[in-house]
Amino acid sequence: MKTRGALLWEPGTRSGWSVEEIELDPPKEHEALIKLAASGVCHSDDHLDTGDIPLPWAPVLGGHEGAGVVEEIGPGVTAVKPGDHVVLSFLPSCGRCRMCVKGRSNMCELGAGVLAGVAPDGTHRVHAQGRGVGCMSYLGTFAPYVVAPLDAVIPIPEDMPLDKAALIGCGVPTGWGSAVYAAEIDLGDTVVVVGTGGVGMNAVQGARHKGARNVVAVDPAPFKREKAVEFGATHVAKDFEEAGQVVEGLTNGQGADRVIITAGVVTGDLMNPAQEMTRRGGTMVLTGAAPVLQRDVPFDLFTFAMSGKRLQGSLYGTTTSRTDVPLLADLYQRGELKLDELITRTYSLDDINQAFRDMHDGKNVRGVIIYD
Repeated sequence: MKTRGALLWEPGTRSGWSVEEIELDPPKEHEALIKLAASGVCHSDDHLDTGDIPLPWAPVLGGHEGAGVVEEIGPGVTAVKPGDHVVLSFLPSCGRCRMCVKGRSNMCELGAGVLAGVAPDGTHRVHAQGRGVGCMSYLGTFAPYVVAPLDAVIPIPEDMPLDKAALIGCGVPTGWGSAVYAAEIDLGDTVVVVGTGGVGMNAVQGARHKGARNVVAVDPAPFKREKAVEFGATHVAKDFEEAGQVVEGLTNGQGADRVIITAGVVTGDLMNPAQEMTRRGGTMVLTGAAPVLQRDVPFDLFTFAMSGKRLQGSLYGTTTSRTDVPLLADLYQRGELKLDELITRTYSLDDINQAFRDMHDGKNVRGVIIYD
């Protein structure tokens, strides 16, 4: 079928997205065609444009955060049927590899290939200008239709609003799980969240769900600091210096129990100030993406080792998508998870470059593309 999609022809050059006609193959075995209702505009896609995540291939169809309705299924598919409402997980999980069977599906071997530029079988489902197109996370939700591997397709209740459901394919579980699972927050903890965009705002929500006593949201954008209070932050700060003073007052100088780093781009100079705010024996969680080629990180290793602190990397919030996506949908429907408030602005696909400009300007918690 023919449709339209947002492509990068020269990743890493900040050339922006080109919205043009694409051709989509029908689903094969273990695949489904999804008609999308919405796609989140996530910073991870912008990393492809800026080169923070370099790609050795092009073009790429962006987008990895979407929800919609199953339109067609491939041969032999029984797990879903046309008409089912689904969320697309940006990291698929096969359920069979070592990581999956050990309960760590966010580290699935299949998910490790999401930037390979081809579908799991090594071929393309999308074509443009006579060339095969690689899809972000095997998906490419910057188009109103997606042929997705079933390992990334998760059914949800039909009464779950699909524009909100799109967000629980990436940003919500990544932030929420960073607090709930990766940080291992205890009741009464003092938690600092560094960066309160679409991921960090959900780390704030997760910290409150786990019973943190104090949640300090750090962001240079006044708008995001204001929104963080709405999502559960008890205190806000514009930078590390101000946050350090807040934490010192809250903890009698002991430091925060958990510091979660969810900045849009994690540069090396963020790490030591985060450590300085972390108490002895405390935990730092690194969730934000750093430039792939970054190697120099000024860090006080002596203090880190002698104070027994832990630095924990977290991919997809250390969540298990098959169980956590339905859980998050249920929390939303029970009024215990804020999703409506995450969507600051909506856009048409043709306005995608404006959506990313608004993201860079700190105007959005999460921008969302809405399809007809």
